[in-house]
Amino acid sequence: MNSVYIYQDTFISLLNLIDYLIRHHIKPFQIKNTRYQVTLLDTVIHLKIEEDENILSKVIHFVGIRALQNMYYVFISDVDNLELILYYFYLNGLKYRENILKYRNLKCVDKVLKISSFVSHECHKYKGFIRFKELKNHLLYAEIEPVSDCLRILSHHFQKRLKNEYWLIKDVKRNILSLYDKKKYILVDANTFSLDTIKESEEEKQMAQLWKTFYDTIGIKERKNERCRRNFMPKKYWKYMLEVESEL
Repeated sequence: MNSVYIYQDTFISLLNLIDYLIRHHIKPFQIKNTRYQVTLLDTVIHLKIEEDENILSKVIHFVGIRALQNMYYVFISDVDNLELILYYFYLNGLKYRENILKYRNLKCVDKVLKISSFVSHECHKYKGFIRFKELKNHLLYAEIEPVSDCLRILSHHFQKRLKNEYWLIKDVKRNILSLYDKKKYILVDANTFSLDTIKESEEEKQMAQLWKTFYDTIGIKERKNERCRRNFMPKKYWKYMLEVESEL
């Protein structure tokens, strides 16, 4: 039978489980979150492990802050079997310590760096491509549909960038909302928050039209280069970008 170890869907929970398995010399067949669909061949194991946040300090002590950041980016990625990748990465990290990121010849390290690079790049793109709309209640609202689960990273960014505004960002793919009240943000299930009454303010409609006009006006048709534009602004971002959504 295949032993599948279950963790409680958080990065802290996963790190604690990986640390436990390594300390007890357990080599898992799979590590999955609570949403995993069990098969007939699986032996599901729920270990009662406390979600100790001190695990972050422990991981940093052994492999360094850069390695931990890379591990977190893998965790929020959309990659299959990311838990096993992190298990073997940390297992090797205990041997090579802060030099672990230099051992790209190891498959787990190579995978972590590639996945982390993709997630970091996507988060960076959304910081520039996200478009807020002002609603009638003066709330700023934006929608995104990222491959990675980067809503928390974006929320942390806009908490600093738009700290004096009330805003809401919806991850359409995961149906999660980030709500900010000028002090802190929280992530909630979108089903717990009614969006039926969300309407743009009249000023927003006017500004949107002005922005579209400005965008169309500054373009030079003779120098238009679609390939270059898609390289800098891939089409997957266009759906929620006011100036180009009509071109899809």
